[in-house]
Amino acid sequence: MNLPNILTVSRIILIPALVLVFFMPFHWAYMASAVVFAIAAITDWLDGFLARRWDQSTPLGAFLDPVADKLIVSVALALLIHDYGSLFLTIPAIVIIGREIVISALREWMAEMGKRASVAVSYIGKLKTGFQMVAIVLLLAYPPGEPVARAGLVILAIAAALTLWSMSVYLKAAWEEMAD
Repeated sequence: MNLPNILTVSRIILIPALVLVFFMPFHWAYMASAVVFAIAAITDWLDGFLARRWDQSTPLGAFLDPVADKLIVSVALALLIHDYGSLFLTIPAIVIIGREIVISALREWMAEMGKRASVAVSYIGKLKTGFQMVAIVLLLAYPPGEPVARAGLVILAIAAALTLWSMSVYLKAAWEEMAD
């Protein structure tokens, strides 16, 4: 177990903490849950950076990293859907969660065909992740209706649009591989 893998596992461990803090009956619970999620988002970047920098990539890390990312993002979006009760948040959240399921299945299928590299993470996918993380932090940090929370909704809508764009890029790449 190396430091990048420990950081990845810590992201999974932060999930129950995020849920507990989110439902605490205090006004500061919004900001506290945003801090927990922000820590998880930072470990997402840091574990990959360190694994590449220190040449510590492992099969366990390659498996757990995307799982940890999808779990914490999906849980955070589910919490926000609960809190907001709004189509303006629910639709982008469903798009983001749905895309993660589709792309995970696609990557697994392509790996079975020995063509996983054709659906490797793209620049659009990284951009989508950046917008998504910022939006979730803003939405967790402030109650619904606050100006910053409204900005978070706009950023989440942009993330959902990037989500659809990146999914189409991955599906096109996979389609081209399957057509050969």
